[in-house]
Amino acid sequence: MGLMNSGATLDPHVTVQRATSWPEALARLAEDPGLAPICGGTDIMVNINFGRSRPEGLLDLTGLSELGEWSLVDDGQTIRIGAAVTYKQIIAEISDQCPALAIAARTVGSPQIRNRGTIGGNLATASPAGDAIPPLLATGAQIEVASVAGSRLIGIDDFFIGPKLNSLAADELIRAVLVPVARGPQQFAKIGPRNAMVIAVASFAVALDTKAGKVGTGIGSAGPTPLRAATAEQFAARALEGKWDDPESADSEMLREFGRLAASDALPIDDVRGTADYRRHSLSVLAARCLSWAWSERSVRSPA
Repeated sequence: MGLMNSGATLDPHVTVQRATSWPEALARLAEDPGLAPICGGTDIMVNINFGRSRPEGLLDLTGLSELGEWSLVDDGQTIRIGAAVTYKQIIAEISDQCPALAIAARTVGSPQIRNRGTIGGNLATASPAGDAIPPLLATGAQIEVASVAGSRLIGIDDFFIGPKLNSLAADELIRAVLVPVARGPQQFAKIGPRNAMVIAVASFAVALDTKAGKVGTGIGSAGPTPLRAATAEQFAARALEGKWDDPESADSEMLREFGRLAASDALPIDDVRGTADYRRHSLSVLAARCLSWAWSERSVRSPA
């Protein structure tokens, strides 16, 4: 818990319960739904340190090695990423299967944060600015969650229900994320006030499915929740129909319209990091660039 600042202390009445197995973790949470799960701690400890959160207790999941593993399932078509898989692991181990997610992981914080921060924590925090989330939206990921009553899958589009709110029940934990293995080129980009350790003013991901002729998108930091640019997706699929084997670059007018529609699909606000107008403009540029980059990579990343 090295994120403690010099003027803050953890409430001495906050207990820490360490789970030694997944069933034990679920049982402890069922007995005390007020426990806050902690693994990487890069979000929750900041909130505790600065007095933004005072959980009744912490449920330490760091001893559950299975949560830090990933595997290919569904005959290799899907990758199952454990909730405690770190950004460092994503970059080093699964960038071929999840290229946009790996690009996003490289933009997260500092090396120390990437070593500790987890994909499950990013989802559970449900911040509209979460860097891992736009690529998961663009690829249509599913969240595997569980309680003592059993497990279920939540589609990524249904997971975020409000600003920093998710659809987990009080006794549920995220166990893994199921992500379709890349079916074509993917890209991610974000913009912020500086190059290093930046919280995105706006971010965007695109995933091309070259066999199905589909374009997936994800928008970050430009709405009350992360969201998809559905209108832009539909436009791009129509505009690119019959051109998936075309070696030519994407038409510049089409790219501009894609960016404009992506920006119009966003729901930004003014805040300390940027205005709504700036976010819309940024998204229009980011979306056009991401689609252009992805389209130019088809001969390299498209499945055989």
